[in-house]
Amino acid sequence: MAAARSPQGAAGIGGVKGSSRGGGSGRVGGSVRAVGRALHLPFTGTARGIRKATHAHGAGESGLGKLIELHAVNGAGDVMITVALASTVFFSVPTDEARGRVALYLAITMAPFTVLAPVIGPLLDRLPHGRRAAMAAAMLARALLALVLSGAVITGSLELYPAALGVLVASKAYGVVRSAVVPRLLPPGFSLVKANSRVTLGGLLATGAAAPVGAGLQVLGPRWPLYGAFVIFVAGTFLSFTLPHKVDSAKGEDIALLASDEEHVRGPRRREARRLGLRTVGPAVTHALGANAALRCLTGFLIFFLAFLLREHPMTGQSAAVSLGIVGVAAGVGNALGTAVGAWLRSRAPEIIIVTVVAIVLGAAVTAAVFFGAVLVACLTAIAGFAQALAKLSLDALIQRDVPEPVRTSAFARSETLLQVSWVFGGAVGIVLPLNGTLGLAVAACIVAVGWLTTARGLLASARRGGTSRPKLA
Repeated sequence: MAAARSPQGAAGIGGVKGSSRGGGSGRVGGSVRAVGRALHLPFTGTARGIRKATHAHGAGESGLGKLIELHAVNGAGDVMITVALASTVFFSVPTDEARGRVALYLAITMAPFTVLAPVIGPLLDRLPHGRRAAMAAAMLARALLALVLSGAVITGSLELYPAALGVLVASKAYGVVRSAVVPRLLPPGFSLVKANSRVTLGGLLATGAAAPVGAGLQVLGPRWPLYGAFVIFVAGTFLSFTLPHKVDSAKGEDIALLASDEEHVRGPRRREARRLGLRTVGPAVTHALGANAALRCLTGFLIFFLAFLLREHPMTGQSAAVSLGIVGVAAGVGNALGTAVGAWLRSRAPEIIIVTVVAIVLGAAVTAAVFFGAVLVACLTAIAGFAQALAKLSLDALIQRDVPEPVRTSAFARSETLLQVSWVFGGAVGIVLPLNGTLGLAVAACIVAVGWLTTARGLLASARRGGTSRPKLA
């Protein structure tokens, strides 16, 4: 009996022991999986949250969500290159030498870009069937140029400048194509202004998140932010082809004529315009574009002028880097706030919004020039960022309202090109001025005043004529 029970007991004991070992292994495995999930959750949870936000309200079905994500990738890659170039061209040498380097940078990169930029929009108008490929090419070009720059920032060779020009042209080409793509991806019931604000806000948030990462990589060495840019832009190359095929369709589109009336159209183009029912862009859009160009010119001016001014004369009790950081954060917050307000604001007169925000910027610039001080400078950059974002969204509303649908995509592309040229011009003015805060901000006020005085009357007249027929901004 004992012998008979012994095997059973042994088996029973063995079974119990085996079960105990299996339970222990299961518990250990479960603990490892739990730790893995805990470590993985912040990344997957964040990714799911971002995807949920970008694809909300029909943006996922229309393809707008993918464009928002692509624009975020674009912003992150651009800021990586900006960090690397700023550290190489600007921060690594004394102020006087830095001014010479930046002047050379402007001469070799932005001056040719000013010539090339007006060609970008019309050229892309002729390639309406390859917009995804054009965006992918812009991403891939910047990825390869980032590798070229990674060698140039170490050796200091002159190839840095043509490579930087290539990055600039590719970036602006992407911007032009992106402006042309948005109207094709509107979800049902979505206004163009709301869609543009979401895309812009996505880019701003990505830029803000990538900037400290780029600064951290810069600590490892000047090449590392450029390696990061390479990886980001390669990802953007593939992401470009995930956009819906409809962005490549040019069905029903034509080329916009940015003139104030049809009398400016001559010869065969005039007959073609009549035959196609194509009318030129109206005065409201023309004046709004002029006001936006003044704000964009101001932005370019402030970036370059304040960069050198605050490096030579930083804010009281702060280093030059911290002073520049404060101004940069103020401008970014203002831009993001303007974009958010533009998406939320409902108005029947985008003309009034443009006139108002430009007048506010003019007042802020005059105040900062008369009572020059660190706080007022930071306030001016924040107000300028806010006004630029809100005025651009109002311009988008006017284009959507006044420009016929067949040429609307082209109008967006061409207006974006003009705004980029204005930014370059403002930057050139900022680099040549003496480092005198009162003088510089007085020039800034003059830039805004010219834009406001030449456009306010036309915009107000357009608002009065419109009555209650104006569409909402969101």
